[in-house]
Amino acid sequence: MSENRETSRAQPAIFPLMETAPTELDQDACYRAVATRDARFDGRFFGCVKTTGIYCRPVCPARTPRRENMVFVVSAAAAEDAGFRACLRCRPETAPDMGAWRGTSNTVSRGLALIEAGALDGGDVDGLAARLGVGERQLRRLFRQHLGAAPVSVAQTRRVLLAKALIHDSDLSMAETALASGFGSVRRFNETFQALYGRPPSALRRREARTDEEGARLTLPFRPPFDFDDLLARLKARGDAVEGGRWRRELIREVDGAEGSVAVERGARDGLSVTVAADDLRALPGVLARVRRVFDLSADPEAIARDLSADLVLNPLVEARPGLRLAGEWIDGGETAPSDRLPDDFPSHLLPRAERWRPWRAYALAHLVAGGVTLNTLETRHDQAA
Repeated sequence: MSENRETSRAQPAIFPLMETAPTELDQDACYRAVATRDARFDGRFFGCVKTTGIYCRPVCPARTPRRENMVFVVSAAAAEDAGFRACLRCRPETAPDMGAWRGTSNTVSRGLALIEAGALDGGDVDGLAARLGVGERQLRRLFRQHLGAAPVSVAQTRRVLLAKALIHDSDLSMAETALASGFGSVRRFNETFQALYGRPPSALRRREARTDEEGARLTLPFRPPFDFDDLLARLKARGDAVEGGRWRRELIREVDGAEGSVAVERGARDGLSVTVAADDLRALPGVLARVRRVFDLSADPEAIARDLSADLVLNPLVEARPGLRLAGEWIDGGETAPSDRLPDDFPSHLLPRAERWRPWRAYALAHLVAGGVTLNTLETRHDQAA
């Protein structure tokens, strides 16, 4: 890729319809983002290189291929479904999760959350569709429309990328990694990596062994900015175990599928360092899914600021706190995305205004609270602007 690492903030939005369907990606605009390594689009799409069979993040440091040799897709699952394998240099598994911006379909968002928690590791698409209240064909159609891949392909990609993260970041054995990432057997794990990378999974571990006595360690990426200290303070205020900049939770077999603990602290660069000690590693995908929800790792600060800033009351509040995140629940059975929830007692006469905040209504309320603006005052301040 080009050595030009500059990110032009003046560059116009190049994905005006990106939230709706992968077929609407502007291929030439994607290439321009890749050529400049525009970090704003990391996780929003992946570039597939026809000549090498590899797919990369927009920020990959490798030399930029020629335009005619690249095609762009909306998800890692779509890339792997098309026969491309993840780049070992930019590591697509370390891209920020963009679950929130995919939220034009609530069914897809809920389905992604269930798949991330391991719903298809031991079940089938029929069962997943039943849990979501739709037919199997409808679910497949929605996944193809929004992610460019079938649910089974999305689940397979999740397993492979989680396994890669564990191989790179943890000291779990290959057998433990296979179990922790949702593969049914070590044989299937080995066969999958051999087919994708032409080598056994153990060959991808390129570092000195460490001793992780605490458990499996890995990094969960997020999209900056992230006011981690503020979120940690709010988690502590609600009763979570927080000490010395570290959040901790005990795992319960009835809830988490294992006994043990999980700890989270600020990691290097744009990621959180997560340590999971569990007596059954099959619980790891579900634990990580809950950590992502508690720490709001799918948030897209740029999209939130863009949409909420249209409200003149929210505009200065969002500008003052661009890294604000929602404190998520460990157990969440709600059908509405956490980013869009309103309390049951939200004033009915303010609902039309709140409708303009979607899909970020919960963030709007969080910014109002952080800025000391009550709902009673909201209707009297810039009441004509929303």
